[in-house]
Amino acid sequence: MSINNRYEFVLLFDVKDGNPNGDPDAGNLPRLDTETGQGLVTDVSIKRKIRNYVGIIKGRTDGSFEPGYAIYIKEKAVLGRAHTAAFQTLGIDLGQDAEHPIPDDLVDQIDELSLPDGMERDTNDEDRPILRLAAVLDKKEAADWLKETNPPKPVKDFISKALKSVKARKPKQEETERGRVQMCADFYDIRTFGAVLSLKTAPNCGQVRGPVQLTFARSLDPIVTLEHSITRCAVATEAESTKQSGDNRTMGRKFTVPYGLYRAHGFISAHFAAQTGFGEDDLKLLWDALSTMFDHDHSAARGEMATRGLYVFRHDSHLGNAPAHKLFNLIRVERKDKNTPPRSIADYALPSLAAGRLAEFPGVELQILCA
Repeated sequence: MSINNRYEFVLLFDVKDGNPNGDPDAGNLPRLDTETGQGLVTDVSIKRKIRNYVGIIKGRTDGSFEPGYAIYIKEKAVLGRAHTAAFQTLGIDLGQDAEHPIPDDLVDQIDELSLPDGMERDTNDEDRPILRLAAVLDKKEAADWLKETNPPKPVKDFISKALKSVKARKPKQEETERGRVQMCADFYDIRTFGAVLSLKTAPNCGQVRGPVQLTFARSLDPIVTLEHSITRCAVATEAESTKQSGDNRTMGRKFTVPYGLYRAHGFISAHFAAQTGFGEDDLKLLWDALSTMFDHDHSAARGEMATRGLYVFRHDSHLGNAPAHKLFNLIRVERKDKNTPPRSIADYALPSLAAGRLAEFPGVELQILCA
């Protein structure tokens, strides 16, 4: 059963001597608002940590997940496979796959090709090489790939003929909706954050607008980016070793923020939760993830990161009982001494609010889940 209450929350976390979220467009420098000097951490970065936490808590040793808690956006995932699996679970026909024995003189040439999604080299029951083409293969995309790759004519003719035999079936609107519901039931992150499930190379499952939305996190004060030179007493190749006469040293760069306290705002809609099936157990898992996700995300690049505050506003109704921006204003964090740069959480005065019903906003309860 989905949640029946609207929520907003304030998340406080800090970083010490680390890079909380590098920007690949800026040489992996910590993200920055260039006008104010404040540090930024994207909502995508925070969601990644939540997904990773759920993967740890609900994952199994064989790489699978507890039913209903699989992760859709994960490392090395092939998204289309999840769509196909959802329709197979529902027993919805997606068309007929095609299998073609590969002539002996073409096997090596096809093995050298980087085949597109939906097309793979396999073997049949007799251990003979075959070319397998999925019914959901995007034939136009495959044809474009064949044109760009331009393999030898015998290979090109063989694959072209194989493509013509693929018989795909486009799901009906009612089937697409069933697929969307199944994907929400199977994947925690779709049920929570939503997803665009209309892929060209997979069965269409529509689009899902998730009940949980996050803003960018922004540091309370301007940050300073430090650049450090680092060395590695090893090289990658023999050529590098010869060039350095056996000295074998590699130079590199590392960027850190001495200290930053970041603040992000979150919103949870009961209306959208009803559409995805986001329930009370999902909500508790989200709170657990936000409170402890940094404990499972340590790396040399990120230094020390920790959640320093999670303040939740629970409304009595599904539509809400107060404007979100007014509730956020209740969570005030101040620097104790503005004449010295902050270097730890002790340099800030955290909110002194007591948990419980808010007299100023009837119908709203403050829950302090981490402080």
